[in-house]
Amino acid sequence: MPERRGRPAPRNHLMSAWRRTPPPPCEPPDAHPSAHGEPQAVDTEPASIVQAALYRDGVRVSTPATLADTFRELREQHSGMAWIGLARPTESELLSLAAEFDLHPLAVEDAMEAHQRPKLERYGDTLFVVLRAARYLDAPEEVDFAELHVFVGPDFVITVRHGAAPDLSAVRRRMEETPELLKLGPEAVLYAILDAVVDGYVPVVVGVQNDIDEIETEVFRGDPEVSRRIYELSREMVEFQRATRPLVGMLHGLIAGFSKYGTDEELQRHLRDVADHVTHTSERVDSFRQALTDILTVNATLVTQQQNAEMRALAEAGFQQNEEIKKISSWAAILFAPTLVGTVYGMNFEHMPELHWVFGYPFAIALMAAVCTSLYIIFKRRDWL
Repeated sequence: MPERRGRPAPRNHLMSAWRRTPPPPCEPPDAHPSAHGEPQAVDTEPASIVQAALYRDGVRVSTPATLADTFRELREQHSGMAWIGLARPTESELLSLAAEFDLHPLAVEDAMEAHQRPKLERYGDTLFVVLRAARYLDAPEEVDFAELHVFVGPDFVITVRHGAAPDLSAVRRRMEETPELLKLGPEAVLYAILDAVVDGYVPVVVGVQNDIDEIETEVFRGDPEVSRRIYELSREMVEFQRATRPLVGMLHGLIAGFSKYGTDEELQRHLRDVADHVTHTSERVDSFRQALTDILTVNATLVTQQQNAEMRALAEAGFQQNEEIKKISSWAAILFAPTLVGTVYGMNFEHMPELHWVFGYPFAIALMAAVCTSLYIIFKRRDWL
C-alpha cells in the first residue's frame, strides 16, 4: 500500500515493509477470471466466492476450492487462519459460514440485506464490522459508494463485499508479502482492510475538491446548470459523511479495547494512524458540505441579482415605451382637432350658414389653432410632450 503524503514514517521495519512494498504488476486478465479483482482458486469455484485461503505463521498453506474444503482443512489445522472473500454471496453460502463459524444471526442478516451504516459490533469473540468504501469516477465526476462487511474471529476473517470497492486483492497480496504482519492474525487483516478503505477516501477528497473549485468558477460565470451540480455534489457529500463520521467512533472504540483484548503494539500504532486519517477525512468532508452550502447561497444571491437586473431592464424598457406612446398619442390628438373641423366644413351641405359667411374661413382656421394650442398646453403640463 503506497505511503500517504504527510503520514509519519513507520516506527517498525515490519510495518514499513508492508507499506512501502509496491503492488506487483497486474497479471493478464485470463489469470484473474473473477470480476471482483481476486484470483479464483479453480474454475469450479462459485462466482460469489472470490477467494478462500488458509494461512499458518503468515504464509499461505492452502487455497481450497470450495467452502466445504475450507472448513475441513481449517479443522485439521491446530494453528491456522482462514481468510474467505465473498462478493454478493447467496443466502445459502452465508448460512453455511454462520453454521461453521458460529456467526450471530443479526450480523448474518445485516450481511444479507446490505444497505447498513458503518458500525462495529462484538458478538462473543467475533467482531462484525460494516464499512462504506468510496471511489471517485473521473468520467461522470461523481462518487461511487460500496459496502463491505467483515467478520473477524479467533481463526478466521470473512469479507462480504457489495460493490466494486475496495480492492481487497491488493490488500491480500501486500499482506502475503509481509508475513511478519500477517502472522499477527485476523486483527492484522482487519486493520489492513480498514487502512485500504481509508486510503480509498484520499482520491475522493481530491476529486471533490476539484469539483468544488470548478463549481465556484461556474457560479461566477453565471452557468445555468451549476445549481443542479451543486445539489448533486451535496447529496454525495451527505453519503460521504455517513461513510466517514461513524468510522471515527468505531476506530476509537477499537483503540479503547487495546488493553482489554491484548492487541499487539504494532497494530495499535497502525490503528491510531488510520484513526488520525479518518478524522482528517471526516473534517474535510464537513468542510466540503459547508462550502457547498455557502456556494449555493452565493449562487442563489447572484441569480436573484441577475433576475432583478433583468426585471429592472424590462421595467425601464416599458417606461421608455410608455413615454413614446404618450408623445405619439398627444400629437395624434392635436392633429385630430383640425382634421375634425376641416371634415365638418368639408361636407359642403347646402344649408350650412358658415359656407356663405364672410368670416367663415378665418373662423375655421382660428378654431383649429385654438384647439391645437389648448391641447398642446394641456399635454405639455402633464409631461406628455
